[in-house]
Amino acid sequence: MSRFAFITGATSGIGLASARALAGKGYDLVIAARNGEKLEQVKKDIEKEKKVKVTTYELDVRRPEEIHRVAEDCLKNVGTPYILLNDAGLARGLEPYGETAEEDILQMVDTNIKGLFLVTRAFLPAMLEKNEGQIINLGSTAGLYAYAGAAVYCATKAAVKTFSDGIRIDVIDSDIKVTTIQPGIVETPFSEVRFHGDKKRARAVYEGIDALQAEDIANVIAFVADQPKRVQISDVVIMANQQATGFMVSKKKK
Repeated sequence: MSRFAFITGATSGIGLASARALAGKGYDLVIAARNGEKLEQVKKDIEKEKKVKVTTYELDVRRPEEIHRVAEDCLKNVGTPYILLNDAGLARGLEPYGETAEEDILQMVDTNIKGLFLVTRAFLPAMLEKNEGQIINLGSTAGLYAYAGAAVYCATKAAVKTFSDGIRIDVIDSDIKVTTIQPGIVETPFSEVRFHGDKKRARAVYEGIDALQAEDIANVIAFVADQPKRVQISDVVIMANQQATGFMVSKKKK
């Protein structure tokens, strides 16, 4: 397999769009997500459309044993990723912290922090041994600007930003690059997941604003990955035109 990108959360939203964008740049793909049927459909579509090789792994990043299994198999049978794109992440709920369900707290922490940390740990030694590649972590403007009802989510995305900075320091004497992508309001299944499947409430988040699309973020990721060896883009903050900070947006009246 030629240079490839390993992408978590690759069956929807930014992860899926990034898979397509990187395939468009000629990267083979290893895509991982929880839904095996969706993975196989994505594999079929991208291989047909982009003419690259796609390998799939069912993976729930909340489960360390699955991370270890997938990483070991990938390193043995596919190789070392040139790009590691940690996209898997989610928000749950939008209520004051005192009313936030413990289950939701744990799911956000286990996915957004523990999962991202352990996936990175599973591949970094091999990347360092080859002394090449790039780790791209999906943060959020929520990690820069906290907002009401999202204390846990904002904290997890702040952790992603600080973690990325720390890894960049640790690998400073290597040719490994580390980038944090921090999108603002992006119209994806994100809000539907946040509101536990409430589609009406999710749609209301994007009403009255020309929100970013998953492809917008994917194009930035592809640009970051396409830079020459000497160029490391440490952070990219991307917001909608009518967005000033993390959750401050101007919506047009109906």
